[in-house]
Amino acid sequence: MTHDLDTLREHILAAIAAAPGLDALEVVRVDALGKQGRVTQLLKTLGGMSPEERLVEGPRIQGLREAVTGAIAERKGALEKAALDARLAAETLDMTLPVDAVPAGTVHPVSQVMDELAEIFADLGFAVATGPEIETDWHNFTALNIPETHPARAMHDTFYLAGVDPAGDERETFRVLRTHTSPVQIRTMLNQQPPIRIIAPGRTYRSDSDATHTPMFHQVEGLVIDKGITLGHLKWTLETFLKAFFERDDIVLRLRPSYFPFTEPSAEVDVGFRMVKGKRVIGGSGDDADGGWMEVLGSGMVHPKVIAACGLDPAEWQGFAFGCGIDRLAMLKYGMDDLRAFFDGDIRWLKHYGFASLDVPTLSGGVGVAA
Repeated sequence: MTHDLDTLREHILAAIAAAPGLDALEVVRVDALGKQGRVTQLLKTLGGMSPEERLVEGPRIQGLREAVTGAIAERKGALEKAALDARLAAETLDMTLPVDAVPAGTVHPVSQVMDELAEIFADLGFAVATGPEIETDWHNFTALNIPETHPARAMHDTFYLAGVDPAGDERETFRVLRTHTSPVQIRTMLNQQPPIRIIAPGRTYRSDSDATHTPMFHQVEGLVIDKGITLGHLKWTLETFLKAFFERDDIVLRLRPSYFPFTEPSAEVDVGFRMVKGKRVIGGSGDDADGGWMEVLGSGMVHPKVIAACGLDPAEWQGFAFGCGIDRLAMLKYGMDDLRAFFDGDIRWLKHYGFASLDVPTLSGGVGVAA
């Protein structure tokens, strides 16, 4: 029996090692371990042996079964790995070949305009700054010189978050969904020493909804803090920005006195437009016979109280700030008439107004690529 078991072991293990594929290996497995397999038949003989014979032959037959089982598993793993390697080798792609088709998706106009703004202001030496969308009452209002009686703090205009401990730190008393990106300016002045040149694009929230307002919208604000900053620097920056954004040299600005709690003096900025075939076209003087003026952003010199609230000396540092709606800029530049469609997720609208993913705005190639 011992000689027969050794011979059978060598025969089966040799057949397993020589199996060229998984199908051939399965034939060997069935021949050895199947219901009528040779090892299985040996196991069945244990019942007819005496206890003394079973004590001797049982471990040998079980050892044969375990050796065959282990060899089959090892060979199967090797064959599967070889098959996978062959498949991967056959499916390799040459990544240097040109693509067969461009991506089907489009870049949302808001994302496109954000990229255009970043490109333009980077050329002017501005960095992009970000901040949390859930803000403290102090960062969103108090530090910006907005009094507690100001309408902007009212519940009908601002989304307040419940559950905040009013007995906490003054700056952490109440939390809101930020109503503008101006808190980013505050955080930047608190954490960075002047000179400062930043733009702060991002999502903002107000309780309002119609054709030109949505509860969530996008704003970009700019901030410059340095020594000797004047209103002339502000006007030049805005004029340079709007000419680059609308890609026209005939942009004419008009600054109208206004009021914002965080700037003094403050100015609304209008841009001239002309009526062409019943549509407004940005460019030219609004005083022309076929022209008019359109408000595009608010601006002003940073209020000394805001500078002081951030730990800076307003006698040493001055600055200007400006802000406008990114969604509104997209509407003006690309001819959209309803802000609500920006957030409807209508694939037809996105295909019509979306931008190709490879058309990255650059100053050399043009920031505005045709939609």
